[in-house]
Amino acid sequence: MEGLFTDSQIHEHSLIIKPQRRGGAKKTLATWRLSGEKHYMNLTEFESKLNQLGLKRVPFFFLIDFEMENPMAWEMREVPKEILFSVSGFTNTKAEVKKQKVQLKKYPISYHEYKSKFDIVENRISFGDSYLTNLTIKTKIEIDHSLEELFFQTSAKYKVLWKNKFLVFSPETFIRMESGKIFSFPMKGTIDASIPDAEKLILKDQKELSEHITIVDLIRNDLSRVASDVSVKRFRYIEKIRTNQKDLLQVSSEIRGKLPDDFHSIIGSIVISMLPAGSVSGAPKNKTLQIIREAEKEKRSYYTGVVGYYDGNNLDSGVMIRFIEQDKDQFYYRSGGGITSQSKAESEYQETIDKIYVPVY
Repeated sequence: MEGLFTDSQIHEHSLIIKPQRRGGAKKTLATWRLSGEKHYMNLTEFESKLNQLGLKRVPFFFLIDFEMENPMAWEMREVPKEILFSVSGFTNTKAEVKKQKVQLKKYPISYHEYKSKFDIVENRISFGDSYLTNLTIKTKIEIDHSLEELFFQTSAKYKVLWKNKFLVFSPETFIRMESGKIFSFPMKGTIDASIPDAEKLILKDQKELSEHITIVDLIRNDLSRVASDVSVKRFRYIEKIRTNQKDLLQVSSEIRGKLPDDFHSIIGSIVISMLPAGSVSGAPKNKTLQIIREAEKEKRSYYTGVVGYYDGNNLDSGVMIRFIEQDKDQFYYRSGGGITSQSKAESEYQETIDKIYVPVY
């Protein structure tokens, strides 16, 4: 089912969010290392490299962490051997693997521990510091496949494997630049597809509606800083996501705008101006990022960062959600959800657990 709201209808429910400016990210030593020469750069170097490659129409691949402290970018021939990726079907590996059943066991943090994080967010929202905050947690898991095996087994629009470090299999587009236009498809709202009338329930849920509208307004505002004629083409349409456990329904919207003629030469600047992704941070961004740091008490690193590929003409990029981290022989799954003034801790806690899955079917 697809919904279509006009801009005026969205503004009946939405909050006006002013553009936020951020200072340059501080360069830090990365926890994870790549072999060979220096790969990490500061944000200014990253932006400049993407702009230069875009100006020359040279294809490139990039990763940028949520905190924007360790961005990386390479020409396609330079991508390190430790990193495998697939972006909307374009990949740097051709291995074929027969799909097998995947067993995944979850050991989530207690509700009490989650509630302590939730209360920090709820308190700051009640003071008006945020309208929407994306709260995430780390869950210990056991899984009967290696990260490399899962990379080839899983089905997702955006997949990244940093061997023995992390695996991403994300369904969510960050931004896409194609034929002189820029697109974003924020995802907000998830429900178990097996629940009776699941589609009607999630589309009628006022908390979900408020959360989705806030993110759509935020993303539209972000796009308006780099594009003209920005509009919401589709509002709250449903997509089904298949997993190893059950099917989920995901609510998305499509926002688009017209890029300037010289966008190739400022492609890095455009990417940076949109970060961090609104759907995994919140609104307003600067204040909300402070709340995230206070509640989560650890860096996300590449989880909820962005992966992207530019082919010399078009750019496609994804938000790095659905994320498994490896620490020696232990695996952790990162998941979360949006918190608003209407959120209930019990249902938000359950949603973070429901999002722990692998798309193997």
